[in-house]
Amino acid sequence: MKLLSILGSTGSIGRNCLRVIEELPKDFRVIGLAAGNNSRLLSQQIEKFQPRVVSVSSTSTAETLHQFIQPLHPARRPKILVGSDGMLAVATHPEANLLVSAIVGITGLVPTYEAILSKKTVALANKEILVVAGDLVKKASKQAGVEIIPIDSEHNAIHQCLRSGRQAEVRRVILTASGGPFRTFSKKKLDTVTPEMALNHPTWRMGNRVTIDSATMMNKGFEILEAHWLFDMPVDRISVLIHPQSTVHSMVEFLDGSIIAQLGITDMKQPIQYALTYPERLIGAGHYLDLCAMGKLEFLEPEFSRFPCLDLAYKAAREQGALPCALNAADEVAVEFFLSGKIPFTAIPKIVRRMLELSKGEGKFSSVLEILQYDNKIRKESRHLIEMDYMKHEKAVVN
Repeated sequence: MKLLSILGSTGSIGRNCLRVIEELPKDFRVIGLAAGNNSRLLSQQIEKFQPRVVSVSSTSTAETLHQFIQPLHPARRPKILVGSDGMLAVATHPEANLLVSAIVGITGLVPTYEAILSKKTVALANKEILVVAGDLVKKASKQAGVEIIPIDSEHNAIHQCLRSGRQAEVRRVILTASGGPFRTFSKKKLDTVTPEMALNHPTWRMGNRVTIDSATMMNKGFEILEAHWLFDMPVDRISVLIHPQSTVHSMVEFLDGSIIAQLGITDMKQPIQYALTYPERLIGAGHYLDLCAMGKLEFLEPEFSRFPCLDLAYKAAREQGALPCALNAADEVAVEFFLSGKIPFTAIPKIVRRMLELSKGEGKFSSVLEILQYDNKIRKESRHLIEMDYMKHEKAVVN
């Protein structure tokens, strides 16, 4: 039996993870749950899965949660912790041997990194951890002798495909992308995109930031960096293809010309179950793909002029140093301002580009603390650029 903790238990990945565990109760035991401020849902998860420890974002949320779980028998009430220290305690709990890292953003970096140092296997659904700290995280996992199993459908697919051959036999990995809702939009039409339009993804249901990143294809750019670190793959051997049907989740091309593809339904429970049960495959929560009803499968080269964020991500991946950290921080701030209606959709890559220019030549980081400090710096610079430059003098940034 695997004993696991979940960072982000009330989010989309966390909820699906617990659905998988419900289907496989003899294989898993939940030790810890960390969430934000959704105390009602967390109380329901506590009642059903009986973790030993939980963490929430604030003292007020902890107080509300305590009220919700009062009807439970004292033996079934977990220890309630708060904030970053609480997340760290959940991630590194001595009884847990598997951590599901599913908190969106750099918030998940420290607890995930410490879990690796504590020799926990990590099922990773947080893109930002490898984007900003791939070098440090991979070194820590090798030193600790633990695996990082990807949950993201694309990297999960590559992980499966790589079981068909040796690393030395791989010519390239191919990340597939739906192209989001604007893959056929002209550059002029992209100026008219609203947050409501961008949040309407054609195939996947995700959180707000991930959905916007999918629309700009920054999400795919982050996945290039992830694939580079997860699979020790040179950046120039990582390709991206638009695949609107989202049925082929990614592919690996071998030296002899063979291409191994992983196909499946658009349901995150499938890659989650693979990550949790690896190296075994079990009957569980997944559904089966109807090949006869699948129809055609299309593959198209992405247009970098329409998706400049993808080009910026390749640049950051090739040059490394502080650029990946700046890429993530600037994007998150720009997406925040776009969702609030303060900047247009097409401003997102322009803001990111400016922050990459600012970060050019900065060396790589030697500690997680340095990463967090630089992340904070770029966020402040990005907000300053938007508030003092872009919103008052839009042409200065556009040009």
